[in-house]
Amino acid sequence: MALQLYNSLTRRKEAFRPIDPQNVRMYVCGPTVYDYAHIGNARAVVAFDLLYRVLRHEYGADHVKYVRNITDVDDKIIDAARANNEPIEALTARTARIFHEDMAALGNLPPDVEPRATEHIPQMIAMIGRLIAAGHAYAAEGHALFAVGSWPGYGKLAHRSRKEMIAGARVEVAPYKRDPGDFVLWKPSTPDQPGWDSPWGRGRPGWHIECSAMSETHLGEHFDIHGGGVDLIFPHHENEVAQSEAAHGGEPFVNFWVHNGFLSVDSTKMSKSLGNFVTAHEVLREWPGEVARLALLSSHYRDPLDWTEERLQQAKQTIGRFYRAAQLRGVPEEPQVSDEVLTALRDDLNVPLALAHLHELAGALNRSKPGDEQNRLQAALMGGAKFLGLFQEQPLDWLKGDAASEHYVMRRIEARAEARRKRQFAEADRIRDELAAEGIILEDHPDGTTTPRPE
Repeated sequence: MALQLYNSLTRRKEAFRPIDPQNVRMYVCGPTVYDYAHIGNARAVVAFDLLYRVLRHEYGADHVKYVRNITDVDDKIIDAARANNEPIEALTARTARIFHEDMAALGNLPPDVEPRATEHIPQMIAMIGRLIAAGHAYAAEGHALFAVGSWPGYGKLAHRSRKEMIAGARVEVAPYKRDPGDFVLWKPSTPDQPGWDSPWGRGRPGWHIECSAMSETHLGEHFDIHGGGVDLIFPHHENEVAQSEAAHGGEPFVNFWVHNGFLSVDSTKMSKSLGNFVTAHEVLREWPGEVARLALLSSHYRDPLDWTEERLQQAKQTIGRFYRAAQLRGVPEEPQVSDEVLTALRDDLNVPLALAHLHELAGALNRSKPGDEQNRLQAALMGGAKFLGLFQEQPLDWLKGDAASEHYVMRRIEARAEARRKRQFAEADRIRDELAAEGIILEDHPDGTTTPRPE
């Protein structure tokens, strides 16, 4: 089965055909480094890390280029540095370092290129100059603005008219704008703000032009995949499409637009104002990275994800089951990703289906007897889990440190013992079979029930 991806531009799932199979290119919007990344940001990183792994498998690691930027000039950064009474460079260096550490703890591969906005100011100025020369942008009072009325395709990614988009957005009203929907490409800087010389005066770039310039620099004018959260479709990605295509004479910008869904906390949209804002850094202080990763992957990437304690607990139990199944055996074959897991992931990254297959493998492995089939099952379970970015430890190391899992097992053993005392043998057998399916074999003795412990 060929890789299928849902394309936000066409609003349908399509077969992915790269422009050049020898040079598959993907750009994903990265962090604005002024504070800790929240768990919603982490969801996007994990989702596109998985797509990156699939692309590398399909086309070869040497034939895929993944670019994820860092925005290190932004009004939020200026405000945060002022509030912290620290230099902007110190703030962005610290928060970028923490971002890298947290994303690595979640099992993400680093991108091939990680451009910073401040390193691409000349490219941004050049692109703005082309837009003004082509009549798609104009200068006014130290600003340069994109003229949305000059671009008839504006709104094609969001699938809304310009009037609808302006009505649903926070549009900055300014006397120098020709149209309320015109957006800033360049803006003036005060002496105490970061700024660069330009034909329109000393200033700094707007947010949208940054990604257009960086993606063009590292991937070319036309590339395969652009990704990010669904909240970026408008205005950020819509504006990227308009300015990039307008700067290149109307030529296509990106073939596939891929977006991950919203994240809520206990069914409520995550918001600092509501006090339910959760950072990836906070989560990783309390939970192993691969537990948090599996929790982020447990819902299809395009679906909304409700971030709850129960979801994390379930992810930990699932990983524990996989590790227990893997550690019961001898030395496996070289880990291999099964066709069933790959088929699921080729279907628009259907991780829930891939996980269902891993559960089937774990169950079959727990029922198997030593031999070639058992080795094959173990290799398939470990290979599939690793492909998803799990199994970051050796199974024995995980199980020795998994006190919560051991507590769960002991509670189930006690519940079975209570059922036997009450002569509820069907319930006792159900608990025994449930544990056996997870690779935990109970041994009944005259003085009680035990389960083998790792040596």
